[in-house]
Amino acid sequence: MKEQALQVLKQYFGFNDFRPLQEDIVLSIASDKDTLALLPTGGGKSICFQVPALMKEGICLVVSPLIALMKDQVDALKRKSILATAVYSGMGKREIDTILDNCIYGNYKFLYVSPERLKTDLFIERFKQMKVSMIAVDEAHCISQWGYDFRKPYLDIAEIRPHHPQAPIIALTASATLAVKKDIIEKLQLQKPQVFVKSFARSNLSYAVRFVENKIEMAVKILQKVPGASIVYVRNRKGTKDIATALHSVGISAHFYHAGLDNKARDARQQDWMTGKVRVMVATNAFGMGIDKPDVRSVIHLDLPENLENYYQEAGRAGRDELKSYTVLLINENDIKTILERADIAYPPIDFIRKVYQSLANFFRVAVGSSLMSSYDFDISEFIKTYQLELMPTYNALKVMQEEGFLDLNESFFSPSSLHFLIDQSKLYEFQIANAKLDPLIKVLLRMYGGELFSTYISIQEEKLAQILNISQSEAVKALGLMDQFGVIAYNKRKEKPQVTFLTPRYDAAQLPLDVRRIKERSANSKEKAESIVGYARNDKLCRTNQLLHYFGEESDMICGVCDVCVAIRKEKRKAELETKLRLRIVEALHKEKTMSMEELLSEAGANNDTFSVGILREMEDEGLIETSEEGKIKLNN
Repeated sequence: MKEQALQVLKQYFGFNDFRPLQEDIVLSIASDKDTLALLPTGGGKSICFQVPALMKEGICLVVSPLIALMKDQVDALKRKSILATAVYSGMGKREIDTILDNCIYGNYKFLYVSPERLKTDLFIERFKQMKVSMIAVDEAHCISQWGYDFRKPYLDIAEIRPHHPQAPIIALTASATLAVKKDIIEKLQLQKPQVFVKSFARSNLSYAVRFVENKIEMAVKILQKVPGASIVYVRNRKGTKDIATALHSVGISAHFYHAGLDNKARDARQQDWMTGKVRVMVATNAFGMGIDKPDVRSVIHLDLPENLENYYQEAGRAGRDELKSYTVLLINENDIKTILERADIAYPPIDFIRKVYQSLANFFRVAVGSSLMSSYDFDISEFIKTYQLELMPTYNALKVMQEEGFLDLNESFFSPSSLHFLIDQSKLYEFQIANAKLDPLIKVLLRMYGGELFSTYISIQEEKLAQILNISQSEAVKALGLMDQFGVIAYNKRKEKPQVTFLTPRYDAAQLPLDVRRIKERSANSKEKAESIVGYARNDKLCRTNQLLHYFGEESDMICGVCDVCVAIRKEKRKAELETKLRLRIVEALHKEKTMSMEELLSEAGANNDTFSVGILREMEDEGLIETSEEGKIKLNN
C-alpha cells in the first residue's frame, strides 16, 4: 500500500516523498480507518485525502465551506487530468442535476460540496447512487461551536454516513483546540479514529509583536531589513490601497488585494506576486487561502486578527519552505480597544437579527415559505442604505444567520460562464436548420469546446466567441440567452459579486428559530478569543511559540529562541553576564590601583566609556560599593 501511495504522489503531484505525518495519514484513510488530521498551515492537508482517493475505486466526497478554495482545488485537479467537480451556492438546479448525474455515471474522482447542500433531497437521492470511496471534511473545526468559525450545516454531515457506511471519513483542520478536537470526533461520529496531530511549533518562524504608533514606518523598516516576498495584512479594503501606495513611494514594489476587486485584477495581481514581479501583497484576509507560495519571508499584520486561530493561519503563510522567516504583529493600544469592542458587538440582539432577516426578505421580495437554496447578488452598501441600518451590526447579524444555517453569505468570487447542451446532436442539427442565424454560434461552440458540451457544463468565454464570430460581446450573450430560452442549452452567466443564499424556505421573521442559548455561548466564546489574542500581544515574558502551543492544547516547555521574547530574554541574560564580569573587573582594578579616574578605571577594566559602563559605575556607587572623591577619583568603599 505504501508503494502505491508513493506512486500516486509521484504520478499526479510530482513529489518523491511525503511531508512529515502525511504518509501515516494517507495510509490510515487508505486502510478504511476514520481519521482526524490536525496539520498547521502549509502542512499539505489536501494531499492527505487526494492521494488515498486516487488509490481507491469510486468518488471522494469533499465537504468544504469555502467556495474559492473548492474552485481552486477543482481547477488544480483538472490541470492534472483528474476528473473533479463542485456544487456550491449560486448554481442553478439544472447545472447541479447534471453534475450529480456525472458523478454517478461518469468516472469522477472528486465531488466538492458546501455543507448546506448535504440536506437537499436532490443531493441525497444522487448521493445514494454514487460509488463513494471516502468522505473528506475540510475545515473540520467549523463543526464545533467552541471553534472560531462555527457553521451549523456541518452538524448534518454525520447524517449522510448511513447511505455509505463502508466509506471512511477523514476530518482535516489547520487549527483546533482540545475542546474543538473532541467536538470534531463526537459530532462527526468518527469510529475509533486514528488521530494525527502535527506540532503547532514552526521552528523556522520568528514571531514578534511591536507596539508602535507609526505602523507603516515600522513595516518599511522590516521590509528593508528582511528581503524576499511578503504579505502585509490589514483589516479594511481602503487600507490595502493606501499602504501599497506608501510602500511604492519608498521604492518597495507592492500590489493591493481585496474581495472587492474584479476577478481579472485579482488574478493578475496574484500572478505578479507569485512569480516575484511584485514583492509585497498588501491584502485583507481574503488573500492567502489555498495559495501555496513557499518562499514568503515575512508576514506583517497591521491590525489585530479576531482570534489566535486566524493569526496563526495567516502568519503561517510565511516560511513554508522551512527556511528562516519572520511574522510581525504591529499594534497599539487603540487596536486592543477596537478588537475587544468588536467582540462585544459580534453577536447583535436577537430582535435586531430578526429585523435584518425581515429586511433581507423584503429586499429580494421573498415570500414566506419560498426561495429554498435560492441565491441573490448582494450589495450590502445598497442594503443598509435602503433600510437605514448600521454596517457592522448588520454584517454581524448576517454572520450569525450564516452560523445558524439560515443563510450562506459569501464574499465575491469569480465563477465563469458555463454552458451545456440539453438536446442530442440530431435534434441540435434540426434546430440549426430551423434557426439559421444561430447556426454560426453553434458551430463555433462545437469547434471550441467539442462533444463534452453534451455531457457536462463547460466554462466558456463570451469575449472569445464574439471575436471569432466578429460580433459584439453583448450580441453573443443575447444569442446564448435566446438558445437558453428555447431549451437548447443551459447557459449560466458568469458571477463575480457577493451573494446571499437562503438555505431554508423563508421564515416569518418573528418565527425564525434562532438557537438563543447557542448564540449567547458563541458571543461569550468570541469575547474570550479576543481576550486571548490581546493576552498574546501583551505577554512579553513567555516565548511566543510556547504561548501558541499552550493555546492549542499542546503541552510543551519548548523555548523557540528566535521570537522577540526569546531574543529579548537572551539579550537581558547576556547583558547581566556582561554586567557581572565588568563589576568584577572594576573591583579587581581598584584593588590594584586603590584610586583611579573614571576614564582610567574603565580602560583598566577593559570597558568602553559608554552609557552601559557608566551606568554600572553609578549603580555600584548607589549600592555603596564604590565612592567618588571631590577630585573625581574612584575608590572601593571599605
